[in-house]
Amino acid sequence: MNEQVVAAPGTSVSVRVPGSTGNVGPGFDTLGLALGYYDELTVTRIESGLEFELTGEGSENVPQTADHLVVRSMQAVFDAAGAGSLPGLRLKAHNQIPHGRGMGSSASAVVAGVLAANALLSDTARLDDRTILQVCSHLEGHPDNVAPTLYGGLTVSFEQNGEFVSVPVHVHENVIPIVAIPDFEVATSVARGLLPDTVAHRTAAVTAGRAALLVEALSNRPEYLLPATFDLLHQPYRAQAMGPSFELMTRLRERGFAALISGAGPTVLTLANGPEAAEQVVAAIDEITADADSAAHTHNSEDVSWRVMALRVPAEGAKVGVSTQ
Repeated sequence: MNEQVVAAPGTSVSVRVPGSTGNVGPGFDTLGLALGYYDELTVTRIESGLEFELTGEGSENVPQTADHLVVRSMQAVFDAAGAGSLPGLRLKAHNQIPHGRGMGSSASAVVAGVLAANALLSDTARLDDRTILQVCSHLEGHPDNVAPTLYGGLTVSFEQNGEFVSVPVHVHENVIPIVAIPDFEVATSVARGLLPDTVAHRTAAVTAGRAALLVEALSNRPEYLLPATFDLLHQPYRAQAMGPSFELMTRLRERGFAALISGAGPTVLTLANGPEAAEQVVAAIDEITADADSAAHTHNSEDVSWRVMALRVPAEGAKVGVSTQ
């Protein structure tokens, strides 16, 4: 550790990071949308060691060692800044974002760790915004979740000259995201493993057109959200890994709602156009899932519990605060 570039013991950094959904239907690995559901992290510089106080979603299943994703993300910042090894730290985290559900939990952990570590560095050693995006994207493997967590709103990401670039897009105030979170997980690696190596030219063309329309629908014309969220590129192939989610999404779309699989799933995200439509979506989810539970009992199969929430799309991303004793 380079003591000259690291904040003194007693310094605390607090970070509040929103969740996110990647792909947003047809925007595979390029589009991301911030979700107003938050994880909170406070990192305090101590004399030595590594201490944890973890609560909330998944807290009992993550390592309380240097292998914790937040700690690994912090070390990546110190490596990029040439600051050496991490100093003594106390991590206090409360997670709301569920793990393994396609709501950006790992991206939020990465962003929280990167921003906390950067805030502990001196002004001369601190990474700029462009480098922060690179570090976050490489840790996560792609920028489509870390970008909206960093910037808020909708982000369009791409790679150019060996670097990731993310362009924030303002989201129309009428767009209300409603999540239906099931009580089972699907690993991103499993969902990605179901995708074919190649697709037909027409499949690619149709999906590209809908992705382009989706940017306009989310920013200016929410009346086009239903056709704009149509996808052929990844969701049909992943259906076998999340049958209840795919069934719920399909039935919601048949009723005229812009439902999609959030990220790699299995959460179902519906983009409603205004408060009245949001209420209709919640009512439809309740009805459809009640029917599914009844059918499951009839056939002696396992039913699925759903947690349904109407969220918002935050216009701003992660927030950082610093205090000293």
